[in-house]
Amino acid sequence: MNDLAMAKPTHKAGFDVTAARRDFPILGQQINDKPLVYLDNGASAQKPIAVLDAMDRYYRQMHSNVHRGAHTLGDRATSAFEGARETVRAFVNAGSTEEIIWTRGTTEAINLVANGLAGRLKPGDEILVSQMEHHANIVPWQMIAERTGAKVVPVQITPEGELDLDSFNSLLGDKTKILALTHVSNVLGTINPVAALIEQVKARGVFTLIDGAQAVPHFQPDVQALGCDFYAFSSHKLFGPTGIGVLYGRKQLLEEMPPYQGGGEMIERVSFERTTWNVLPYKFEAGTPAVAEAVGLGAAIEYLNGFDRAAMEAAENRLLERANELVETVPGMEIIGTAKQKVPVMSFKIEGLHPSDIGTLLDQQGIAIRTGHHCAMPLMDFYGVPGTARASFAFYNTVEEVEQLFTALQKVQRLFA
Repeated sequence: MNDLAMAKPTHKAGFDVTAARRDFPILGQQINDKPLVYLDNGASAQKPIAVLDAMDRYYRQMHSNVHRGAHTLGDRATSAFEGARETVRAFVNAGSTEEIIWTRGTTEAINLVANGLAGRLKPGDEILVSQMEHHANIVPWQMIAERTGAKVVPVQITPEGELDLDSFNSLLGDKTKILALTHVSNVLGTINPVAALIEQVKARGVFTLIDGAQAVPHFQPDVQALGCDFYAFSSHKLFGPTGIGVLYGRKQLLEEMPPYQGGGEMIERVSFERTTWNVLPYKFEAGTPAVAEAVGLGAAIEYLNGFDRAAMEAAENRLLERANELVETVPGMEIIGTAKQKVPVMSFKIEGLHPSDIGTLLDQQGIAIRTGHHCAMPLMDFYGVPGTARASFAFYNTVEEVEQLFTALQKVQRLFA
């Protein structure tokens, strides 16, 4: 147990949403004189008291730089920081904490991998991504492709928002070197069959990176079972603080890859003639790390571990089921993305209404959703829309809030009709 260890929040078997909501003070406020209904969890989830308290305690009782101080505060901070890394390791079932790299978020993690694998690419090589990717899993690969002469190749999706496996199989070939795929679409909510696809490409020696940013808030990944080379996610979508994320990388590959950034901590020895690198995971962690944020992320995971996760996931699924039942109550409403396997995310459009108008009018009723292209412009192009409105649910949302959303949408629709 490290110096930051606190009593873990625990909840009884099953899932009590009322009890869970008490852990999130932000949810108790009013917006525009209406009780807040927060349905923008896909962009950033709210933080429980356990996370706020852990970070506050760190700053009040043990703040120091890590790995360097020859004093008690340095020891405490290092213990808390590395304890959080072990919590993350257990969460994703990595084989070692050496495989857990702190980053600023999913975006930096993907950039790290793209730059680390660039030396393995040559002109004509292909990087497979899907049409449903977030820009963070497209643009870094385009930049590396431009530098190396490789090519980014999009895998098609179906109108329902599922990966087109025929397209995938037709594109997979001798030139394929990297598969970069989202575990869960931030727009569609689609859960991709990543384990099967990884198994399929491994026999060809293809490197695999999975963007887990939208997956980890809803279910716990097992990187060893998936068999991926890299898995990336962000803290702020996992009910933790902003400014920190995680890259899991297979140890052998991390040892072979060059550092992404240079500076302090990532070195073993520096001279003007030659610099040698530190051991994993520090080789990829240049500079003073986000210690409090790592502690906060560890606290968020420990908080989630206090729940019956199966019951929590079932409660989230009921939210999406109720939302699907109510779609027909809003004339002209169309769901974008109807995959069979989804997390509770609902992107939609309403005939004759611009998404931004929907978002503004819902905000006047205290309801927070996301509107726009959701950093997925190629996906918007596929569906022929400039953007969508998106309601993304978390375990602390209620069926009553789902019903409030649709009552509000009916008002918006009548106003413009």
